[in-house]
Amino acid sequence: MIRRLLLAACAVVGLSVSVQAQVATGNLRIGLREDPDIMDPTLARTFVGRIVFASMCDKLFDINERLEIVPQLATGYVWEDPRTMLITLREGVRFHDGDLMDAESVRYSLNRHMTMQGSFRRGEINTIEAVEVVDPLKVRIRLTAPSAPFLSQLTDRAGMIVSPRAAESAGRNFGNHPVCAGPFRFVERVAQDRIVVERFPEYWNAAAIHVNRITYLPIPDSTVRLANLQSGALEMVQTIDPDDVPTVRRNTRLRTSISDELGYQSITFNIGNGVRGQTPLGRDPRVRAAFELAIDRDALNQVVYQGMFTPASQPLPPANPFFIRDFRNEPRNVERARALLREAGVTTPLRVELTVTNSPDLRQVGEVIQAMVREAGFDLRLNTMEFASSLQAAQRGDFEMYLLGWSGRVDPDGNSWSFMNTTGPQNDGRYSNPEVDRMLDAARIEPDADKRRTLYGQIWQLAIRQDRSRVYLWHRKNIVAHTARLTGFVNVPDGVIRPQGIRLQ
Repeated sequence: MIRRLLLAACAVVGLSVSVQAQVATGNLRIGLREDPDIMDPTLARTFVGRIVFASMCDKLFDINERLEIVPQLATGYVWEDPRTMLITLREGVRFHDGDLMDAESVRYSLNRHMTMQGSFRRGEINTIEAVEVVDPLKVRIRLTAPSAPFLSQLTDRAGMIVSPRAAESAGRNFGNHPVCAGPFRFVERVAQDRIVVERFPEYWNAAAIHVNRITYLPIPDSTVRLANLQSGALEMVQTIDPDDVPTVRRNTRLRTSISDELGYQSITFNIGNGVRGQTPLGRDPRVRAAFELAIDRDALNQVVYQGMFTPASQPLPPANPFFIRDFRNEPRNVERARALLREAGVTTPLRVELTVTNSPDLRQVGEVIQAMVREAGFDLRLNTMEFASSLQAAQRGDFEMYLLGWSGRVDPDGNSWSFMNTTGPQNDGRYSNPEVDRMLDAARIEPDADKRRTLYGQIWQLAIRQDRSRVYLWHRKNIVAHTARLTGFVNVPDGVIRPQGIRLQ
């Protein structure tokens, strides 16, 4: 980290940096916004982890830049009936330990996602009733009920297939040395410093891989990430801040690639996760409503993100076909917020705490919100944490409010069920409403798109407007920057950097 800071300092003062000349062609260095959590697709939950997984762990299916679901480790599928899917697998695929990937590997991996303690995939594919091996290249999945989002769930970590031999040998330590069937195999990880992977020669789609090694470097400060890119110490950065886009565009040696994301940034309220949920904020939706009414999303977007992001009212961005257009944000209303606090019988200023991660833009977001809600009667304190540590704190209920983003999924279920359902694995605030649970489950099995859209509108009305389970703030842009020597990158709206096709001249 000290070395990267020195490189950034050299770039800022215009000194010559020779690091680029020392790196062999074909070695790609990517700056990440945070350090990923565990490198086990069953247990992981960070977005930056998905970027690293894209190099190591292929999935049964993937999505392309048009958001179409395309085969990856699978070659195709058919629904034999509304509850039974038959998947055909790609022949000759090998794991990084040399073992062949087959139907038994798929059965093992899906069952591991379903049964392993602490799995974050269980809630995504919990409609699985049984996984059956038909022959070495065919697997049949039986569901408890029809599932509209099931196929889309297999385009992310729930569809990643791990080596059974390696997983059995390592147990819960599998994330220390993951073994999958992707284009790169794991080399080393130094926490808070780097993750290194190298090209796997036996990869089934080896012709699409044109770099020998990728090093992922967590650099939370966007200014430092950009300085390293400018100096040549990085070839690519996962994201830059909107106000840095003009700087990159003026530099003839750099390029940007921008897409609309599938997800959102929100504030999760601790409603029932331990003693820190037993506060006026956690117990009374009027207090949470007052907090939200004190926030001006448009002003927040302008101050921190130059107006480049889109204010959010719900988990789905406007481009999603299930977006509810008449479900809009209430405008900022400080007087109404004060009245709600009086109705709730709380003494003002009411002290509350917001956990934010240690990136400069999110710290600034926290400070802007702090100033806004003060006018309504809140004394907001900011608790700044390293990203992976903040996730662990949220899981154990050590927070009052948590500013956290979600990268998003193609199907609306992927942006809602795990966060709103009582049993959802990412429901950190332990929000619970039996009627919301019922409708979330109903939306999963409803085949008619218009009826599903109606259900989601009703869910938003209950979970967001009535119960105030969380505050949706904005939908981001995926702003990737890279050297002009890098070609072949495709910016898919999920924000994941896929190595297939990337070349370094």
